[in-house]
Amino acid sequence: MAVRRGHVIVIPHAAQGHLAPLMKLSLQIAAHGVKVTLVNTEFIHEKVMASLPAKALEEDQRPPISLVSIPDGLEADDDRRDYVKMTESMRRVMPGHFMKLIENINSRSNGDEKISCVLADTAAGWALEVAEKMGIKRAAVLLSGPASMVLALHVPKLVEAGILDSDGTLKTDEPITLSEDIPSWSRSELSWSCSDDPVMQKLLFAYVSTAAKTFKFAEQILCNSFYELDPSAMKLIPKALPIGPFSTTNHFETFAGNLWPEDSTCLTWLDKQTPGSVIYVALGSTTMLSPNQVGELALGLELTTLPFLWVVRSNMTDGSTAEFPKGFMERVADRAKLVQWAPQEKVLAHPSVSCFLSHCGWNSTMEGLTIGVPFLCWPYFADQFHNRTYICDVWKIGLGLEKDENGIITRNELSSKINTLLSSDEIKANSFQLKGVARKSVAEGGSSFKNFKGFIDQI
Repeated sequence: MAVRRGHVIVIPHAAQGHLAPLMKLSLQIAAHGVKVTLVNTEFIHEKVMASLPAKALEEDQRPPISLVSIPDGLEADDDRRDYVKMTESMRRVMPGHFMKLIENINSRSNGDEKISCVLADTAAGWALEVAEKMGIKRAAVLLSGPASMVLALHVPKLVEAGILDSDGTLKTDEPITLSEDIPSWSRSELSWSCSDDPVMQKLLFAYVSTAAKTFKFAEQILCNSFYELDPSAMKLIPKALPIGPFSTTNHFETFAGNLWPEDSTCLTWLDKQTPGSVIYVALGSTTMLSPNQVGELALGLELTTLPFLWVVRSNMTDGSTAEFPKGFMERVADRAKLVQWAPQEKVLAHPSVSCFLSHCGWNSTMEGLTIGVPFLCWPYFADQFHNRTYICDVWKIGLGLEKDENGIITRNELSSKINTLLSSDEIKANSFQLKGVARKSVAEGGSSFKNFKGFIDQI
């Protein structure tokens, strides 16, 4: 490794989907000889450390980054699923602790060991304000798709024009169109849309509305994307620097930023399956399904008669353990593997995997398209609905699932769409082509490669 130069402090929002990509980016930066300190809340830090395999803490396995924590202002037994309470507490308490942490690091450091740059998740924009007050270089990291940020930056104008009300509700039946090359947003595709939870919608809209302020404090916007994926959106984001897809550093792959232990037995199971036969089902870290919907999903997978690997979180069914239809586990025992959490990139890259039934979160979207796996789209929340539009209608690398009149994705819908997806040569060809573009962007001489090198040179 090159001699260390500079010291970057990285702060993700306190959630799995934010921590994992920033852990990847931290390791990439460290691989270029830069000292990196990754800051989590105490609650998240404990979960990360507890999820690591024992060998990860051995001397020769430790990552080349420092993992530290600061309080989030909540008590140990507070419910951190109360997003309103957690967000308000973090914004109130964490800036002071973050500033003190930087002061402590700098007081005991010399020269290149002092903090030279703050990298903050766009959902932790307050950290950029702290960096500006302290006279430290700073960049925001965009972990959603670029189009979502374009929409966020246009919110003030959309409110002023009367297209959105002060709570983010679309006041017309017409979708929002910002560019002829960017798919429009219908009412249900707005990244803050929560028709069944107006309090949550108001909070999410308030967060999205701060994007312009966050950008004011950032000197650059690092994006987990590549220019060729969505050039029209990239052009509309000031100071954007696409450096993705963020990649896993192989030697430190156990440091994936997981809040649950990975079950690697699924890889051995995949080794025993026929190439291109397995349906991989993973609906992210926050998706909640009703007991009825879990049953339909299970029976739909059974109907396909294909082998499947299903990530079933312990809190996936409205916060409780999932229960399956009577006899289901016995009937599929010889062709099914269920785990609580999986090493997703390794799974997607396995030759036995045929398709990815996904919630379309941006991390999963980038991982799937970089590996070239066709998607079956089941969005749940926020930007995932618009990501589905890109996957199905723009890039044409997947199919969407449609709910019935009761809001359920039925077993027949699921089975039918999987059969259609797996028989589509066009979708397979598009997936293969986009995989090539993604990999070229991060290879030497590629657009993201050049941008990342330029960023490292500035630190």
